Amino acid sequence: MTIAAAAAALSGSAHGQAGATAPRVAAPTIAVSPQQMAEYRRKLGEYTAIRQAFDEQAGAYWSAISEKRKARNAKRRSGETVALDDYVRTQPPIYSGPPKPVDPSAPPTPPAVRRPIPVVADFLENALEHFQFTPRKPASELEYKRAYAKVASSFGLTRDQAVRVYSFEAGGNGKYDVQAGLEKPGGRAISTALGYNQLLTTNTIDLLSEHGGLILKSLRDQLHEATGPRKAELERKIAIVQQMVAFCKTVPNEWSAHEKLGVTPRGIAVHALNLDVDVGPLLQTLKLMDSVNFARRKGYMTPLTAAELEMMNLTGDGNGFDMVSMPDAMRSQVPTSNFFQRSGYERNPVAIRNNVVSKLLAATNSKMDRDMNLPGAKDLAAAF
Repeated sequence: MTIAAAAAALSGSAHGQAGATAPRVAAPTIAVSPQQMAEYRRKLGEYTAIRQAFDEQAGAYWSAISEKRKARNAKRRSGETVALDDYVRTQPPIYSGPPKPVDPSAPPTPPAVRRPIPVVADFLENALEHFQFTPRKPASELEYKRAYAKVASSFGLTRDQAVRVYSFEAGGNGKYDVQAGLEKPGGRAISTALGYNQLLTTNTIDLLSEHGGLILKSLRDQLHEATGPRKAELERKIAIVQQMVAFCKTVPNEWSAHEKLGVTPRGIAVHALNLDVDVGPLLQTLKLMDSVNFARRKGYMTPLTAAELEMMNLTGDGNGFDMVSMPDAMRSQVPTSNFFQRSGYERNPVAIRNNVVSKLLAATNSKMDRDMNLPGAKDLAAAF
């Protein structure tokens, strides 16, 4: 279901009801005994006291995480060595008290309406509407894999890095148009993450804004060797990509600004570039190269393993670099909470379960090892 269809379904009908006003429905009156209300207030008081004590403890813990992170960054800027004591060594507190009681006199809370997540059909529909763009599809999945392998190799990514990240991100058998949550029939999209390296709309906007010139140069290089209809196709594509790059640069070059742009119709449209065999492999490669180059700029010249690249993807380049630049001897002693914001950590069961750096890396490598044996991963390895 496309966004337009989903919106119509949520509103009741796509025909003639847009201006209709739904009749007001009075909240039902709920009869509650004094005993029930007294019990509710008792439980609420108990919950409030326990929760406040926990929030104070958790607040102090996450403040310490933030302060230690600032101190580590300052030490690195001044060329000092980061040591074990520069990290919080204890695990974050976990709330184990009672849940918040439900007020028996309150009317039932209506279920939250989920904002529809755009899917491939929406990317294509918006690309056509807003940029008159239709991606050039590969003749086969193997053609896209070969294009990706060629681009990735030209930037210096190794077969091991590319295939293992693909195995982790796309499940070892994902196609170039695989979207998070839709790996199997009957699934539901959980984000706009798309392709071999699962780029979000925000990633695509970020890459076009940051590397638009490089992407256009790649297309112009192809144009110089093209003739006939292929040449005309590339000329038109270059003009469209120029428009897309200009659009992505209409906001500050910041993640938060790109995130807001990514939910607009034109922001959804540019994500369709990942489905184009001329541009998509370059976008997917540049996402990984941003992490590689970030580490190099920080003076870390040791080749990143695929699992280390994933850490930079998982927590962001800054926190990921903090993690991967750590000596092996420290990795079994430093909690993963040091590399997250509180909200992100508490929503990440993998980081909670694998609660020190060495465990998280081991779990990531284990999944890569397993999924590298699937046909898609083997085909990508052969494409190198």
